[in-house]
Amino acid sequence: MTENNLAIVVLAAGQGTRMKSRTPKVLHRIGGRTLVGHVLTTAQRLQATHVEVVVRHERDRVAASISETYPDVTIVDQDDVPGTGRAVQVALDALPADYEGDVLVLSGDVPLLDNDTLTALLDAHRSSGAAATLLSAILDDPTGYGRIIRDETGNVSRIVEQKDANEDEAAVGEINAGVYVFQASMLREYLPQVGMANAQGEMYLTDVIGLLRGAQKRISAAITNDLQVALGVNDRAQLAEAGDLLRRRIIRHWQREGVTIVDPASTWIDDDVTLAPDVTILPDTQLLGATTVAAGATIGPDTTLVDCEVGEDATVRRTDGTLAVIGARATVGPWSYLRPGTILGADGKIGTFVETKNTTIGEGSKVPHLSYVGDATIGRGVNLGAGAITANYDDIAKHRTEIGDEVHTGSHNVFVAPVSIGAGAKTGAGAVIRKDVPAGALALSVAPQRNVDGWVENNRQGTKAAAAAADARTSQKAADGRQEEDR
Repeated sequence: MTENNLAIVVLAAGQGTRMKSRTPKVLHRIGGRTLVGHVLTTAQRLQATHVEVVVRHERDRVAASISETYPDVTIVDQDDVPGTGRAVQVALDALPADYEGDVLVLSGDVPLLDNDTLTALLDAHRSSGAAATLLSAILDDPTGYGRIIRDETGNVSRIVEQKDANEDEAAVGEINAGVYVFQASMLREYLPQVGMANAQGEMYLTDVIGLLRGAQKRISAAITNDLQVALGVNDRAQLAEAGDLLRRRIIRHWQREGVTIVDPASTWIDDDVTLAPDVTILPDTQLLGATTVAAGATIGPDTTLVDCEVGEDATVRRTDGTLAVIGARATVGPWSYLRPGTILGADGKIGTFVETKNTTIGEGSKVPHLSYVGDATIGRGVNLGAGAITANYDDIAKHRTEIGDEVHTGSHNVFVAPVSIGAGAKTGAGAVIRKDVPAGALALSVAPQRNVDGWVENNRQGTKAAAAAADARTSQKAADGRQEEDR
């Protein structure tokens, strides 16, 4: 769509009481976006000249969420007059007075609408010259939706809301998807005629259809063959259903783009994730936010990545990562925790039970196991021994640890920041590094070992340990006695 005679109105004023939530319904999330966010993302692709969102319930919260992500959208406030008809009326009033194009009305709780469906709807509307065109679908269980009532010739005569439907009308399977296209001039003429004489005491937008029919105006309806696009979200069950349908849609898309997804049923991929061909996703994996994965990488099993970047041919398994960068051919996991600011260079390794934060790890460097590395810069070809800890916090501020190229450290080292380890240096096992280490030096912090004989027997009398020590002492004395006799 590139025509400039299109205004889009998104209805997001309702309370959504069936969600039973402190969160406004349209701000509940599936696939990494709010419900209304999915609608607005689709709306943006239609290149409309005006996009408006009508808000009322939790007005400030909804408006702030929308404006943060969609700053070009116009927020329109609905007044105390309830109903979708009034919502569209205030949106119409916010358009330029001389606007005479089409008005596409979308619901903020129908998140699965896609660009192709809406483009086809607009094309059908414009080619038919209808005063109004609506999107419909035929459902086996239409409960909760407005019913489309057609006359004996098959033309749309009116829309009846669920609570106003009689028995025959409620049995109709064709439902209103809550998507309409109107000529702006028709809305301006007939919306003021809509009353509130219904079970809810609301000003229904759907009543405009009946008024237009009464005035002998042409009304058309386009039945979508994809029932999923028409599904609205009114409660938590429908939210989960919509989320699962979106998940399946996203997975099918990436499979067709050359991504191997071993177990689609246990895989979740957000709408903003980008995957290259030949990526492999193993079971129980979640790729969330704006995560990107380059060609040949393998992710999973049991892995969650949020807003991460994974390089070519990297392997990430049994890992939780957020705002991390993983270089080409690097390996991460199992059981690694990558916190924001982690950057792992090409061919690097973050291994088993390792936590990293705000740390850059150079090309080919390894943090293999049982370590915490936070607020650090690590050069190329470094190997940190098991149990390495950067003590980065002094109870007032965070400090950095700097480790040069080709440094190899002993097991169970503690680096008390701020501290710098020069290139090629080495550290001994158990070292506590409190001072800078020059390049090429060996750093040791060795204290003499002191053994206090008999301590357990004297201080832990009656314990199994004391008994075992006494037995060992007796056995040793007997062995010493035999050795003395042999001499």
